[in-house]
Amino acid sequence: MRVVAKFGGTSLGNGDRVNRAADSIADAVEKGHEVAIVASAMGSTTDFLLDAITFEADESDEAEIVSMGERTSVRMLKAALGARGIDAKFLEPGVDGWPVITDEHGEVDVEETQRHAKQLAADMAAKGYVPVITGFLAQDHAGNVTTLGRGGSDTTAVMLGNYMNADEVVIITDVEGVMTGDPRVVEGARNVGEITVDELRNLSFRGAEVVAPSALSYKTADMTVRVAHYQHGDLLEGGTTIEGQFKNLIDLRETPLACLTVAGRAIRNTPGILSDLSVALSDSDINVDAVASGMDSVTFYVDEEIAERAENVLHQAVIDAEPLSSVTVDDGVAVIRITGGELPNQSGVLQDIIEPLSEEHITIHDLITSATSVSVFVDWDDREEALETIQRTV
Repeated sequence: MRVVAKFGGTSLGNGDRVNRAADSIADAVEKGHEVAIVASAMGSTTDFLLDAITFEADESDEAEIVSMGERTSVRMLKAALGARGIDAKFLEPGVDGWPVITDEHGEVDVEETQRHAKQLAADMAAKGYVPVITGFLAQDHAGNVTTLGRGGSDTTAVMLGNYMNADEVVIITDVEGVMTGDPRVVEGARNVGEITVDELRNLSFRGAEVVAPSALSYKTADMTVRVAHYQHGDLLEGGTTIEGQFKNLIDLRETPLACLTVAGRAIRNTPGILSDLSVALSDSDINVDAVASGMDSVTFYVDEEIAERAENVLHQAVIDAEPLSSVTVDDGVAVIRITGGELPNQSGVLQDIIEPLSEEHITIHDLITSATSVSVFVDWDDREEALETIQRTV
């Protein structure tokens, strides 16, 4: 089995942890697995180096300075593996065989990186050594050091896992995989054995620091990605398995929706109002397709066929709740959903959706976004034109 293992800064934070990492790598190699390592800077070295730059430095100089953390880590790990009789070779920008190449805009040159990564995989198989690769760093076509941005080591690992045809990518960090909640805040938090890429990316963009969101877009359906605690000591077991891969879809809901808007004074400042409305609909077996909220209103999108029943349910809730004043219904609404793992990385994606629709004089009734999707609500009669417009431009 071919494994790419990424060791985060905490997992390499001192000599004992470097030894623990080297032991786990050596054990996997001795079991007959091909292992490539991606290493972050030890501890908080990168933050220290960035804080030390108190002068005006251009991007190339800054990249060279912050690269020293990763450069140190790969040398430490290479030496620790050598002490265990493992043939290891560190790879950093500027050396022969370096795989991660960026273009003149600082973005990954996919074709070149794929070519270099495949060559690296072939060399590993032929020569039997363990490459220890600096995470976060890249190299442009002129040979200058560049960086992959925040979470770049995760990106390096999953990207190389993809391009090297790895069976598994293991992210070794200071948490035991994905937890049901932040153990520093909630009691009884436990490990989640499995989670989908869509679930994790939404969590990642909303504060969960497990795997960098930019890394997950490189995951394939056939490649396992796992997150495990450095204290576990086994590269091949434990932690949380991340399943699936992102699919880019533009989907038009086949049947029309109705939007039911409940208005009231300071709804957002009244605890439990949204819950009361949602429970009332749920108790009546009414499925909600989407929800949008404003300062003084909440809108529920439901199937048009059950709009009248839903209106009666919400009307009773309005009567029962003092802050609520009225409910209204507008039917004949279409929803087009744009889903894709790359959406959060595409600057101006909302503008790319909205402007063409505006140019076609298509009115947008609502726009609801998440980390990996955008839902556009338009008139039912405009649905086909809106779908064609979005398909042309996104």
